[in-house]
Amino acid sequence: MPKMKTKRAAAKRFKVTGSGRIRRAAAGKQHRMMRGDKNPARMRRLRKNKMVQPCDFENIRRLIPYKFKGA
Repeated sequence: MPKMKTKRAAAKRFKVTGSGRIRRAAAGKQHRMMRGDKNPARMRRLRKNKMVQPCDFENIRRLIPYKFKGA
């Protein structure tokens, strides 16, 4: 069977943790960050990485097959 191709866009957006969970960046941090649009506490929260929800895990796992230890 031929090798599977990794979707490069997904590989750049998602990272796999040591325990096998998938990290993603927080949404809403691309623009409109000044002049009172987003307060400082909100900006601090957006800095942190989030985890992918379990319902989306399998779909993303298919996009980046070689990032997992078991694959």
